[in-house]
Amino acid sequence: MFMFPYLTLFFIIFVLCVEVEARICARGSRTWLGPCTINSDCSTKCIKQEHATFGACGGFGLDCVCYMNC
Repeated sequence: MFMFPYLTLFFIIFVLCVEVEARICARGSRTWLGPCTINSDCSTKCIKQEHATFGACGGFGLDCVCYMNC
């Protein structure tokens, strides 16, 4: 009986944390031209022009890949 309020609080916090977890999706940049060699340039372009969370060089042929919430 004494533990019930604590268990209830733990359960509520656990459910809220699971619900808040965001998924990240990757997509090749639609505005990047040429090979990607500098991650910070790719990330800046993804954030400012494609409204992504961040970007990084990767993929086949050194593509700029943008990462955003699904």
